[in-house]
Amino acid sequence: MQSILSVTVPFFALVLCGYLAARARFLPESAIPGLNGFVLFFALPCMLFRFGAALPVRQLLDPVVIVVYVVTALAMVFGTIALTRSERVQATDAAFGALTAAFPNTGFMGVPLLAALLGAPAAGPVITTVLVDLLITSSLCIALAHTRERAGSGLAADVLRAVRGALRNPLPWAIALGMAASLAGLRLPGPVDTVVKMLADAATPVALFTIGTVLWRAGQHAHGRTPVRLYLPLALIKLLVHPLLVLAVGALAIALGAPLSPFTLSVLVLAAALPSASSVSLLAERYGADNGRIARAIVASTALAFVTFTLIAWAAQAALG
Repeated sequence: MQSILSVTVPFFALVLCGYLAARARFLPESAIPGLNGFVLFFALPCMLFRFGAALPVRQLLDPVVIVVYVVTALAMVFGTIALTRSERVQATDAAFGALTAAFPNTGFMGVPLLAALLGAPAAGPVITTVLVDLLITSSLCIALAHTRERAGSGLAADVLRAVRGALRNPLPWAIALGMAASLAGLRLPGPVDTVVKMLADAATPVALFTIGTVLWRAGQHAHGRTPVRLYLPLALIKLLVHPLLVLAVGALAIALGAPLSPFTLSVLVLAAALPSASSVSLLAERYGADNGRIARAIVASTALAFVTFTLIAWAAQAALG
């Protein structure tokens, strides 16, 4: 447990530092979009490019990992919508609630955290989950939110529109460039490689600090009071149901003879045990969903994840021996 806490405490402490810095106005709210832009368009793409270039493409696009994670993501999305849809929670809010429950913070937090816990080989499966969540999970939920109360006839067009929007995100392209470099055996020229490495090294601390600032900002822009019963279940589904479902689907795949190693399954379970992606709050705000509910669910999942993720990581470490 001590070895796990030596990793998780600093990671979550940096998130808390960002939250407190924004709350105390040491960092003005107007600076948060710039900080987020630095991570999203510079630091994080460089980190993902380096991981992608250093790993075999087979580890980044493992078909078994993709199938297990996609099946789980679909079950999470439609299951959460079915469980939470009510007179108070209409179609758009239910769709973004499902995205909150199904989309872990793998980009800003998961890749560096799991690589620190389990070593560089963990980056491959985690990056695969990033691609699935950016291109499939988020696109599906945005499409479901966009269709609102319409019949499902327009869902396919909405999904395609959402996928095109997801492709404007630089992260999938950074991963693709890294895979291309890995396939071709290319290495960046010395000075360029140094610049990329410097930006990549900045990704982890700045991304974690940024998560905290974004969470504070989301709370500031949340309108109205949201009953605990409307947002706490989303956090608990994210932190407990999601990893258990990944474990069940992965175990079933292994029982059916799929080549999925215990190590890879542990990585997927830990990725699912991460708190909700802070970017979901920005999307909810953009699409007119109940951002108060979404923001509070994300904050709750991030706060509770220090305990739940640490315990799940300890159990995974014990299982792996």
